[in-house]
Amino acid sequence: MPRVLFFLFLFIANTTSAQKIYGTVFSDKGDLMPYASITIKGTSIGTSANDKAKFSFTVAPGTYTVVCQHIGYKTVEKKITVKNEDAELTFIIAAQQLDMTEVIIKSGEDPAYGIIRQAIKKRSFYSDQVKRFECALYTKDMMKLRKLPKQILGRKIKEEDVKDMGLDSSRKGIIYLSESVAKVYVQQPDKFKMEVLSSRVSGSDGFGFTFPTFISFYQNNISVFLDRLNPRGFVSPIADAAISMYKFKYLGSFYEDGKEINSIQVIPRRTYEPVFSGTINITDGDWRIHSLDLVLTKTSQLEIVDSLHIIQLHVPVGNNVWRVKNQRINFTFKQFGIDAIGNFVSVYSDYKINPVFPKNRFDKIIVKYDTASNKRPVIYWDTTRPMPLEVEEQMDYKVKDSLFLVNKDSIQSQASVDSLNKKQGKLKPYEVFWKGINRTKYTVKGNHSWGIEPLLLGLEYNTVEGLAINVYPYYNHYIKKLKTNFSFEPNLRYGLSNTHLNAWADITFRTRDWETDKKIKRQTLTFSGGKRVSQFNKANPITTLANSISTLLYGNNYMKIYENYFGSVNFSKRYESGLRFNINALYEDRIPLDNREDFVLFKNNTKRLTPNYAYKDTIPYPSVAHQAFIISFDVSIKPGQKYIQYPNRKMSLGSNYPTFSLNYTKGITGIFGSDVNFDKWRFSISDDKNLKLAGLLKYKIGIGGFLNTKKVFIQDYQHFNGNRVVRASEYVNSFQLARYYDNSTISSFYTYGHLEHHFNGLLTNKIPLFKRLNWNLVAGGNAFYVNGKNNYVELFAGLENVLKIFRVDFVAAYSNGKTTATGIRIGTGGILGGSLSRGNGQNRRSSISL
Repeated sequence: MPRVLFFLFLFIANTTSAQKIYGTVFSDKGDLMPYASITIKGTSIGTSANDKAKFSFTVAPGTYTVVCQHIGYKTVEKKITVKNEDAELTFIIAAQQLDMTEVIIKSGEDPAYGIIRQAIKKRSFYSDQVKRFECALYTKDMMKLRKLPKQILGRKIKEEDVKDMGLDSSRKGIIYLSESVAKVYVQQPDKFKMEVLSSRVSGSDGFGFTFPTFISFYQNNISVFLDRLNPRGFVSPIADAAISMYKFKYLGSFYEDGKEINSIQVIPRRTYEPVFSGTINITDGDWRIHSLDLVLTKTSQLEIVDSLHIIQLHVPVGNNVWRVKNQRINFTFKQFGIDAIGNFVSVYSDYKINPVFPKNRFDKIIVKYDTASNKRPVIYWDTTRPMPLEVEEQMDYKVKDSLFLVNKDSIQSQASVDSLNKKQGKLKPYEVFWKGINRTKYTVKGNHSWGIEPLLLGLEYNTVEGLAINVYPYYNHYIKKLKTNFSFEPNLRYGLSNTHLNAWADITFRTRDWETDKKIKRQTLTFSGGKRVSQFNKANPITTLANSISTLLYGNNYMKIYENYFGSVNFSKRYESGLRFNINALYEDRIPLDNREDFVLFKNNTKRLTPNYAYKDTIPYPSVAHQAFIISFDVSIKPGQKYIQYPNRKMSLGSNYPTFSLNYTKGITGIFGSDVNFDKWRFSISDDKNLKLAGLLKYKIGIGGFLNTKKVFIQDYQHFNGNRVVRASEYVNSFQLARYYDNSTISSFYTYGHLEHHFNGLLTNKIPLFKRLNWNLVAGGNAFYVNGKNNYVELFAGLENVLKIFRVDFVAAYSNGKTTATGIRIGTGGILGGSLSRGNGQNRRSSISL
C-alpha cells in the first residue's frame, strides 16, 4: 500500500508540475536591461531580471499575458501559451517618450508642484489603505569587493584572511551572497510577522535576510537598513513637509494601461539635508506612486556608505490597491582604500489583501525561520528562485559551498584539529609584554582557550603602591554535557612601593538555553575570592590610566583605594520577557591604605598630592578597618521584547519601551564579624528614543535613598560618578565636572537625572563648515538633588562625529545654585565613536575590581 501511494504521489506531482517562462530584456538599441520587472498581467506573480537582464519564473500550464516594465522605458506586453515545456520570451523595450503637450503652467509654477500636493494629500490614505495583507517575498543579497588594500589603518591584511573571504588573487570577488524565500504578514498599525521558508548563504549553513522588508515612501520619514546610515531617517518626496525640503520639476507624462503617469524630477532644496534626488512617477487622478528611482549621497547626510540607490515598481494587486512588486537597493563604499558594492533585490508576489488572520498570527516572534530553512537542496533553489543567478553568483555558490562541506565534514577530525593548532604558529613568549598571548588548544572533544593579557597595559602608577604590576591570565572551556561555558580568570597584582602582593580569581559558569521550542534562559554563576585592591566607589569612576597620567604630570592623585580580603557569589538570570535579575552576596575585610610614594614628573606638583582618603569638598570621609557582609539584589525589565527565532536559537530585536531597574542592598551586622548595618534602595528608568528628524534623546532618571543608616562606611554610600580629567566619563551615567565623592550620600531620599539630545545634523547642517565635516550638535544636562542645600547641576553643549569618532563638550557646573566650574570634556561620539565602548582604559578585567 505505501508503494501505491508513493507512485500516486509521483503521478499527481507530474501532472501538476509547473513550467518556466524565461528570457532576456533588451533596449531597442540592443543594450541589456538589467532588473526589468516581469509580471503576469492582472496579478502580482512575476520576477525581476538579473544583472545580465535574464529572467525566469515558474507558472502552471496555460495562456498568459506577460508584462515587461522598466523605469524610464515603455511597458511591453506579450501573450504566451505555456504547455508541458519551458517557454522563452525576449522583450525589446524603448525609452519612454514623455508627453509635454498638455502641460498648463499656472503663474510661473512648475506643474510638478500641483501633482506633488495632490500626492501629499493622498499620502496618509494610501499609507493606511490596506488594514491587513500577506505576500510572498524572495530576496537576493550580494556584496562584492572591487578593491582591497594590503593594509587598513596600518593593519596588514593577511593572505590567508583574503583567501578565507573567497577573493581571487587580485583581492576582488563576492564576499557575501544569500537568498531567502518567505511569507510576510502585516496588520495595521504595527503588527508584522515573517516566516522564512528557506534561506541560503554561500559557503555557510547560516541564515540570511535583508531588513527592512518594506520601504514605504508613503511614510513621512524613511529608514533604510540600519538607523546608522542616518539616525534621522530620510524625508519622503511626498512627505507632509516635502515642498519645504525639495524642488520638483515636471518631466512629462506617459500612459500605461490607459492610465496617465506623471514623471517628476526630485531635487533637494539644500545640500546636507536628509533628502533624496532622482525621479518619482505619480499616477494622474488618484495620485499614487507608480514607481521611483531615487539616490542618497554624502550630501544627503548619508553615513558609512558613499551612495545608496533605491528603485521601486508598484503594481495593482486588486481592489484598487497597489503594492511594491520589485525593489532594488544598491550601495557603494569607498573608504580606507576599500572599494565595495552591494546589491539587494526583493521580489514581492502573491499578495492577499485583507485576509482573515488567526488570533495567534502575531506575537513576540517577528521573524521565524523554518526548521529546514537552511537545508534545502540546490535543485529546490533552481526551481524556486524567481530570477536566475548570474554566472559569477553560480560560481560563488559552487566553490564556497563545496569548500564549506569539505571543512564541515572534517572539522572534528584529528587532521583538521592538527591543522588548526598548527595554523596558530609557534608560541612567542616575548609577545606577552605588548601583544599578549591568546591561544586555543583544539581537540576532537572540545576546545580550550587560554592566554595572558599584555603586561605593559597592566602597568599603572599611584601614590599608595607606586608602580603596580598587574598580570591577567585566563582559561575558557565549553562543557558540552552542561551546555555551559567555564572560565577561570586569576588576577595578580604587585605594588613595588608597598610590596603588597594581591591575588584573587573569578570562576564563572555561563549557561544559555538555545532550544527553539523553549523560552530563552541565560544564567551566569560566578564565585570570586582572594585579596584585591578596590576603589571606594566600586563603579571605578576614574580609570587607572587617567589616574596614572594625572598623578605623574600634575600631582592629582584622584583615585582613592583600599585593600580587602573578600569572597563573593553572584548569580544572574535573563528571561525571554526582558526580565533580568541579579543577586550578590559579598564579604569584605576592608583594610585602609596610606600613601607610600610621592614621585611626580614635576616637583612643584608634589604639593597637590592628597592623602588616600575619599573627600567631600576638603573634608575626608572616615576610613577605618572593618568587615562587611552585604546582600544586593537587582532586577530590571525592558518590556515588549521582540525576537527572531532561528531553528536553534532566538535573538532579541529589542523593544520600544524603557528599561525599569530596581536595586535593594542590605548590610548585615554580625555575620563573619560584619560591622555594617544599613538598607538602601534605588529605582531608575532609562531609554534611547530616536525622534528621527528631531534627533536622538537619551536619558536616565532615578530616585533612591537609605532606609537604615545605623552603620555605614564610605564604601557603602550611594555614589554618583564624578570626573576630574579631560577625558569624558561615561555619558548618561556620570557628572563630567563633579569631584569624585562630593555627591556621595546616605540621605533618606535623593533624585538624579541624566539627559542628552543628539541633534544628528539638525541645525549644524545649516552651517557650511560643519555640514561638510558632518559635525553634529549634542546638548543636555546632569542633575542631583537631595534638598535646597545639597544639589548639583551640569549643563553641556558640544560637537560630535568629529573625525567620525570624537565628541567635544563644553560643560558648566552649578552647586547649590552657584557656578562652581566650567570645563572641556573629550570623549567618543558619532557614527563610529558612538559604537565604541567607553571601556575603562584598562585591560579586559579591571585591576581595580568591582
